[in-house]
Parts: sequence; C-alpha cells; structure tokens
Amino acid sequence: MQEFNEKSETDKLVVDDLIIQRKQKIDKLRQKGIEVYPNKYDSTCSIAGVIKDEQALTDKELKVCGRIMSMRIMGKASFAHIKDMSGKIQIYIKKDDIGEDNYSVFRLMDIGDFVGIAGKLFHTKTGELTIHTAALTLLSKSLRPLPEKWHGLKDIETRYRQRYVDLIVNENVRNVFMNRSRIIQLIRKYFDDRGFIEVETPMMQPIAGGATAKPFITHHEVLDMDMYLRIAPELYLKRLVVGGFEKVYEINRNFRNEGISTKHNPEFTMLEVYNANTDYVSMMELCEALFSCIAENILKKTEVSSQGKTINLKPPWPRLSFYEILKEKTGRDFSTVNSREEMAKIADELGVKYSGTNGEHKILDHIFDSFIQPELINPAFIVDYPAKYSPLAKSKKDNPEIAERFELFINGQELANAYSELNDPVRQREKMEEQVKDRELVAEGGCVDEDYLRALEYGMPPCSGLGIGIDRLVMLFTDAPSIRDVILFPQMKKEAE
Repeated sequence: MQEFNEKSETDKLVVDDLIIQRKQKIDKLRQKGIEVYPNKYDSTCSIAGVIKDEQALTDKELKVCGRIMSMRIMGKASFAHIKDMSGKIQIYIKKDDIGEDNYSVFRLMDIGDFVGIAGKLFHTKTGELTIHTAALTLLSKSLRPLPEKWHGLKDIETRYRQRYVDLIVNENVRNVFMNRSRIIQLIRKYFDDRGFIEVETPMMQPIAGGATAKPFITHHEVLDMDMYLRIAPELYLKRLVVGGFEKVYEINRNFRNEGISTKHNPEFTMLEVYNANTDYVSMMELCEALFSCIAENILKKTEVSSQGKTINLKPPWPRLSFYEILKEKTGRDFSTVNSREEMAKIADELGVKYSGTNGEHKILDHIFDSFIQPELINPAFIVDYPAKYSPLAKSKKDNPEIAERFELFINGQELANAYSELNDPVRQREKMEEQVKDRELVAEGGCVDEDYLRALEYGMPPCSGLGIGIDRLVMLFTDAPSIRDVILFPQMKKEAE
C-alpha cells in the first residue's frame, strides 16, 4: 500500500480502484452468506486484558475483536495483527483448523477490516504471544485503504482533517488523546476531593461578557433575539457564588471569533474555578499544587520535556511584577503611560508591530508578548497588572492602580489567569461603564451586565477565580508543538473540492 492523501489525481484513481476491489469482495462475501456488517460481537476481554492475564487465560477459549493492522497470507496458514483501543496482538489462522470455506473468507479480508477472533493463546517460535484462531467473524468491511504503516499519515492538514485515520495509524497521536482524557480526570478528582462542585453554565448567552474577545453571534428564532456563544463562563459562575455555592468549577467550551494559530483555536476548553473567602495568592498556591499533581500522575516526576526544553514544575514558582519586568527588558516605565498615543509611540520605538485599531491595552500586550513572554520557560507568575485593564478584579489596598491578579506562563505560553474578584457592585458598575467607552472593547463584547450587577447587589463574599487553558495544559504535558495536536477536531478551512 501507499500513503493516500487523495490530493493528486493519480492517488485518487488508485484509491478509487481499491474501493472498487473491496466492494467486489463484499459481493463475494455476501454470496457466501457472510453478514458483512453484523450488529454485535460478544468478546470476553480486551487485548490488553489478554496480555495482562496471559497466565490465567492459558488453555482457555477466549474471544477478542479488533481492526486488522497487518496480514501475512500464506497457502494454508496466515498471520495477522489486530488492534483494539487497549492494544495489539497477533493472530494465527490455519486452514485445517477453521475449514476451507472460512479460510477463503479470511482471504477476502483486508487491512482495516474489523474481526472477531475466538481461540486459545500460544507463543510462536520467536516468542510472540498469539491467538490460535478457532473461529473467525467479520465485523465490518473497510472500503478505503489505510496509509502504509512505516510511512504513516504525515501530511499535517490531512491528519487534522481526517483525525479518524490519524488515530488508527499513529500510536503517538492516540497516546496524546488518552493522556488528555487522563489529565481531565485528574483535574476533576483534584477539585472533587477538595469539596468543589462541578457545574454547567449556559453556552448561549444574551450578553458576551466575562472576558475581552470577539464573540460568535447567532439568533434565536422563537425568542427573536441575538445570542452569543460564550467567550467565558465567569459571570455565571460568580452568580453561583452569590447563590451560596462557595467552591465551584466548570470544564467548559468557549468560543472566540478570532485567529487560528499553533496557540489558538476558535473553540477551546477552559477550566474555571471560584473559591469564596480566598484571594489571588490562594489561587497561585492552588495552581502550583494542581500542576504538580498532574505531573506526578502523568509523568511520575516534576520535570517535563517540552519542545526540546526541560521545564521544572516543582513549586514554589517565582512571582514577577508586570511593570518591573517590562522596565528591566525594555528600559521603559509603562506605569506612567496614560494614553494610546504614548503607548503606540513607545511600541514604534521598540519595533513592536500592532494594529491601527488596537487600543492602549492591546498595544501593551504586544510589547509584553515580544519582550517578555518568549523568555518565560520555567513556570512564572506575572503579578501586579494594571487595574485599568482588569475590570473584574480587585485593586490592591495600598495601590488602587494595581490589580490583585496574576497570569501564569510556562514555555512561553500563558496557561492561567486569576484574580481576587471585585465584589463591590458600585465599583464594578463604574468599571463596566468605563469599559464600554472603549470602542475596541465594545467590539469584543465589553458591556454593562445589569443582571450580574444585580446579583452583586445581593452580596458576594470575598472570592478568587482562576482560569486555565486545558488545551495548552495538555500541550505542555504531551510535548505537542501545536494546539491542533491536542484537539481531536480542530477548526480547518473548508476542504477544497
């Protein structure tokens, strides 16, 4: 077989010819009375279970099922490998054991077909654990050929677009998504064990609030109103804190109508956590403990290898002042900048690119991204953010210009954002009203959320909140170079016809 990406006309013709051949095999199988797509198969164990319990299963009849991944068809006996979700095992099929009719059925099978195998275990002369087949059942006939095992599915766009094939032929890809599932399970256990309640909040919202980002807009026909796919669940989760749920978390899907890159996908997964009667320092400690827990369970150590770098996750992690580190790296004191014009002038002098529509805060973000972010390889909390760019955060008692907020950076990527939540309804209204004066922020969902303000007026206890990007977290722990490598079905351009 070849690697079929079906991009060239030649590849397409080859694939079409192979599909015709396989359809002809289906006709022959049906002429033999074989059910090509049966409803079920009663297996007794998984392939991993067979390998694990080999001694206990010796001399016992067992039944497993899986996809054929390789075949060596000979005159009167053949070998094949089948794979299920748990592992891979060799099967041995002998004409004298299963009969000539059944052996002819096997010869009509192809790599990619699903089969059920009944038989007993033995070891070949080379020592490989193998099932000696007593009965063979076709479970599903595949029509399209799989990529050749030693060349694999290498075309990046094809891998993302046809993830189902990617998972079949690339074992490392399967492992990434198995680890993603394990990481999410660990996160749930971590918070459940500490008395947090997992909740669900609306994904369609009447107001795009809780973050600064461009939303996706849809329309509800019955209610005759525009709605927004959520850019963040924050304001709904804090409503629950008002309602008495003092420790809540949500693993949620968010949607932002923005660019696609190795670090961004328009649809992504976030963890958001809120804990009453704590502040942002408590969230730093929680962050350190959570990452250490994941590292110890997934990697069995606190060091992680990511894109050629060795990253030490052992806490405590340094706390670096936003303004101080910017001054150290650029020689400029940004705490004294009070206008977009001044910020743009500094960016120009530093050679930092930005959009003509960017406001003061976005230009500052570009400067930070250029000078600071790439150097933050080992975990570091950037603290002391400007309060004017943090409308939902409390300010420091000794300096109202500085927010009680941090962002966590690892391997040059932002992984978490947290702050002490602003729970003064009067001050929160003032901040929201200031926000809607900024055209850029309004275009990205900035608004006055009257219902949220009403909730605050009923009283919210002191509270801290934390958001962690699950996709980027998985990238860190699986050594993935792109966010698309940890999202099963990333957003793609429309496929060319």
